[in-house]
Amino acid sequence: MIQPSIAPRSVSFEFFPPKTPEMEQALWRTVERLAPLRPAFVSVTYGAGGSTRERTHATVKRLVEETGLAPAAHLTCVAATRDEVDAVARGYWAAGVRHIVALRGDSPAGGAYQVHPGGYEYAADLVAGLKRIADFEISVAAFPEGHPDAASAQADLDNLKRKIDAGATRAITQFFFYNDVYFRFVDRARAAGITVPIIPGIIPVTNFKQIVKFAAMCGTAVPSAMARHFDGLDDDPETRKLVAAMLAAEQVRGLAAGGVTDFHFYTLNRADLSFAICHLLGLRAQPAGDPQ
Repeated sequence: MIQPSIAPRSVSFEFFPPKTPEMEQALWRTVERLAPLRPAFVSVTYGAGGSTRERTHATVKRLVEETGLAPAAHLTCVAATRDEVDAVARGYWAAGVRHIVALRGDSPAGGAYQVHPGGYEYAADLVAGLKRIADFEISVAAFPEGHPDAASAQADLDNLKRKIDAGATRAITQFFFYNDVYFRFVDRARAAGITVPIIPGIIPVTNFKQIVKFAAMCGTAVPSAMARHFDGLDDDPETRKLVAAMLAAEQVRGLAAGGVTDFHFYTLNRADLSFAICHLLGLRAQPAGDPQ
């Protein structure tokens, strides 16, 4: 039984910029549904190679102008010079955006990462550059199971330390399914002198086959039990949603039992599962104007 007493202290949600008018309408329905949960922030992704740059900017701008939410704009090193990235950051600051999710990013074609001529080389360099521009709150990525491009787990942890030392204020993890992997990673990070919050990234699974593909690309282990839970549900989306909500709620419950108080949800621009999970965990929606 999930007890309301383990309600998280704060949650945040990730969205991606919509490609079509229909997707835009769906995104704003999602934003409206999740806003009463009073998220600490909502982040907006930046496609591979900066491919969604303008749509990301438009989404962030609308969040600033039309909602009471605090947007965190993703910004990457790829496909842009330092001057171009700096100009984007200054534009965000002028628009009232105070939070950046600073990432190295991936190459547009999915091949090996290449530094753009005249660009920031890695996320740590981007963090340092952003801090020179303004006093941004900066989140960075962490990888409990190691970044696929890292030479070793220690090298990956060293890179996280460089990002924090450059001025990042929190780390948000890649999604994972084994809680002990997260706890061991946090222990190693603390031993390495990393003291900022390390927020677990949670992805509710509705399309199991798609998640398996995502996990393979980023080196995330998928429990065999999860495959059994979704077996036979390919043509039963309603049951898949119920299973997904319970699995993610149980994962968050286990993390909360271990002392975790803040969670970041990868929503895939859908509100139903993230809202249901937060409700199961005792986090209640608050009408507009109610005190937090």
